[in-house]
Amino acid sequence: MRLAGAPRPPRSSLDLAHSPTSAVELDAMRAAAWHRHGVAALAVDDIADPWLRQAVINEANRRWGRRHGGMQHGR
Repeated sequence: MRLAGAPRPPRSSLDLAHSPTSAVELDAMRAAAWHRHGVAALAVDDIADPWLRQAVINEANRRWGRRHGGMQHGR
């Protein structure tokens, strides 16, 4: 029970009562990252053009190494 006007407890990734982020909320976070910081967060599977998708994969592999798990495109 909370008192009226009391601050909310801090959120944590360990808070199991919080529902997972919805697709709409995730897209809003991606848009905010782009507008505020110039960071584009793209899901590789959402890139329709095969050449562009592979270019993004190649750059991510160059910067951070290959992914462990998940679908391997072209293999």
